[in-house]
Amino acid sequence: MTTQTTNLETASPNWRRVTRHPALMEYRRLAFLVAIVNLTVLGVGLQDGRWFDGNGIALAAIADMALINLSLGILIRQQRVVNALFWLATRVPVSWPLWIRWGAGKVFHFGGLHSGGTVAGTIWFAAFLGGMVWNRAQGAELPSDLTLGLSAAMVALLMLMVISAIGPIRAKFHNSFEKIHRFAGWTVLGLFWAQTVSITHDRGAELTDTPAFWMLCLITLSILAPWLTLKRVDVEIVKPSNHAVIARFNYGDTPFPGSSNAISHTPFGEYHSFANIPTPNEPGYRLAISRAGDWTGAFIDNPPTKVWVKGITTSGVARIEVLFKKVVYVGTGSGIGPILPHLLAGEVPNKLIWSTRSPRKTYGDSLVDEIEAHTEDPLIWDTDERGKPNLTALALKAVQDSGAEAVIVISNQKLTRKVVHDMESLGIPAYGAIWDS
Repeated sequence: MTTQTTNLETASPNWRRVTRHPALMEYRRLAFLVAIVNLTVLGVGLQDGRWFDGNGIALAAIADMALINLSLGILIRQQRVVNALFWLATRVPVSWPLWIRWGAGKVFHFGGLHSGGTVAGTIWFAAFLGGMVWNRAQGAELPSDLTLGLSAAMVALLMLMVISAIGPIRAKFHNSFEKIHRFAGWTVLGLFWAQTVSITHDRGAELTDTPAFWMLCLITLSILAPWLTLKRVDVEIVKPSNHAVIARFNYGDTPFPGSSNAISHTPFGEYHSFANIPTPNEPGYRLAISRAGDWTGAFIDNPPTKVWVKGITTSGVARIEVLFKKVVYVGTGSGIGPILPHLLAGEVPNKLIWSTRSPRKTYGDSLVDEIEAHTEDPLIWDTDERGKPNLTALALKAVQDSGAEAVIVISNQKLTRKVVHDMESLGIPAYGAIWDS
């Protein structure tokens, strides 16, 4: 066991232990920002009377707020938008102050806008439904029964999606969460179109004259886009052990380092995203897949010869390495997969800490040799021989010895959050997945 220690509780300034806590991470700050903006709009509207008109509750104004929020929540997760956000964030030059680059590197927390927007949109839609019921109770001729029924179905499905996405529920019933989000989401989209047509008919207006029509077109294209690239491809599996496999693809796509692709056994089944491992000057890419659940276990025990690939290559956390002059990578187990392409590319000087069980036995000699050949003096910690290390202490020492500016952690949720929190408590920029999907 390692004997390194860190004095995090007494480190100065101690206030960072609070401000950089995972409970206050940028993802949640963005969701909170969306909530504040919506509450502000609500408050201003109550003061100036925009939520009421001569017919009772102003349904059009409420519907606009619902549409704006849901559009934000959907579009911010579109793969091309994600890639554009990463491209913009990584334009910041390394000559800029560290605090600016530190903030730009948090671009992957954009999911806070997704959760904030969809929750707020659901609440506004519920208010829209309540407004329709109220207006009907006051003797208003509109909306029609059809519009009312469609809206009620939409609110019910949206609430189901929001509830299933709550952290503990999503973690316990993840497969159900994915199915609900996909199929309930598609149903809501169809109902949204039907509702828009019905409301337009109620008002005697032209469909193409409404802003909702054009926004729905954009949302529909956004949701449809990943499925337009759906393809069934060959996969070659190398199985160094019963714990992990290396999947190799060569179907004409050579992704960039710091990206991922989603694969599945069936076209509309359970998709899992894995970090791509492209090799410079070679076509195709690899994926490192370790046993971490039923799906990966079945993949390893019964390696397929073909899989389905959906969507486009999408930027991931480690893409932000270019914001720094030198980085420390901390990985555990198959976390080496997202790290390896950056070692191979050698775009940013780095120091590697990899903690795993029997690395050569588990992942094969060729992979370990490849790692050692592409990074200077890597620390490969065999937990079978040395026990579990203090990754915070190892990362801190690596930063101090190498002069690195940031730490990128690829591990399980608990360790990732701990190391990121510990590093940022010491004033060191740190990044790791936030499990927001």
